[in-house]
This record gives sequence, structure tokens and C-alpha cells, in this order.
Amino acid sequence: MSANSSQSVKAAQDQLAKTEGSQRILTVENVTVSFDGFKAVDNLSLSVNERELRVIIGPNGAGKTTLLDMICGKTQPTSGSIRFRDMELSAMPEFEIVRHGVGRKFQNPSIYEDLTVAENLEISIPQVHGVWASILFRRTPQVKARIEEIAQQIRLENHLHIKSGTLAHGQKQWLEIGMLLMQEPELLLLDEPVAGMSPREREQTAELLRTIALGKSLVVIEHDMEFVKSIASIVTVLHQGKLLSEGSIDDVQNDPRVIEVYLGH
Repeated sequence: MSANSSQSVKAAQDQLAKTEGSQRILTVENVTVSFDGFKAVDNLSLSVNERELRVIIGPNGAGKTTLLDMICGKTQPTSGSIRFRDMELSAMPEFEIVRHGVGRKFQNPSIYEDLTVAENLEISIPQVHGVWASILFRRTPQVKARIEEIAQQIRLENHLHIKSGTLAHGQKQWLEIGMLLMQEPELLLLDEPVAGMSPREREQTAELLRTIALGKSLVVIEHDMEFVKSIASIVTVLHQGKLLSEGSIDDVQNDPRVIEVYLGH
């Protein structure tokens, strides 16, 4: 993608945030989670709008990954509410949360390395899940077209028939994002998606996420501040399980509290 195209995507994303982002897709209210008396998240409240690309930053132990764990149902909050649109997620099992439109990518890529790129994408289709569903599933022209569409979006259209284990690290990360997209989620949760990537791969991943955010909401945990600058609509800073600061990248970078506990180190 050219620099002009990248700028166009960013401009479109910002415009969508202004015109269509007023409707909340995720609401976290007064959420606390304790592990043996230690509060990993402490009375935290935040919200994410439709078609928003939110980045969450903060020092190690700030509660970032624990927050994603609670949204996707891996961890149950001790108190508080987590709503996806009008649905309460805090007591819902993980598979139900996925069915309702929330997708999660962990830091390390989780792909089937002995399968091809196309096969990884195909088995991510919700209709393939389950014994009977997999038996009755048919690789229709629509399915093939969807796989090719996603492969092109994640820059793997020329790798569809190679084993996923032979992909470069960044390509494996893109494949897992593609596997999420095959599930057609409305909200994507991504934990350090550019960890271990080369500078060029980070640039390409920023372009990919900005494009995805034109039609979906994303919550991204990241430490690479240059990457954060290139993608974020709003940045949320956590510290010791609490909300420390929130706003544009310029707002949080100039916040003395953020400089003291995070950026200054």
C-alpha cells in the first residue's frame, strides 16, 4: 500500500470515528478482578465505539491482558459489568462470546502449522465447527471466494497452498488475524500483534489494522509506541489495574502521569 493510500485509510478511519462512532459496542463498568486478594484490575470503566481502533498501553502488570481475558470470557470479573452491545458478557462462556461477535488473538500465533494457509482459513469458518457441521460442510464457490478475499487482505494470497509452518513470523501473525476475520466478528481483541516483527512487517500490519477498522471495532494491546501512533483512534493507559489516562496519542504522551509511570522508562 502506498503512502497516499495509507493516509487515505487513516483519514477515512478518523472520519468514521467522528460520524459513526457514537454508538458503543463495548462497555466496561466498574470492573474488578482479584487473584488471592491482589486486584489485577481495580474498578475499571471504559467504552469502545463502533469502528474504533482503541489501543491500550501501560507498564507490565497494569492489567491489560487481564482486561482482554475478561472481555472474551477466559477470566470472570469479581465485580462489575462487561457489555457487548446490550449483552452482558461477564457470566457468558467463551464459545458463546465468540458466537456473538467477539474475536480474540493472543500474543503468540495459534495456527495449524501442518495445514496450508487456505485450510487454516477454511477451518475457521463457524459452519465447520462440530462433528456434524464438518461432515455436512461443502467447499462452495462462496467459501472459496471468501478465503481468497481474506487471504488478499492479509497479504497471503500467493501463499494459499503452502504449509503454514513455513511462513515467516509476521505472516503467521497475519494468518491468525485472517482466521479471526473468517469468523466475521464485530469486535477484535489483539494482544501485541506486532511482537517480533520486522519494521516493514509492523508498517504492513498497521495498514492492515487500519483497513479492518473501517468496518469493525478493534482493541489492541501494544508496547511499540511508533506502532501505536500509526493506528490509534484513542489510547487508554492502564496502571496498577486502574485507568490512568485516556485520549489521543498526543494527549497521553504529554500527560505527566503517563510520562512518570510508563513513557519515562
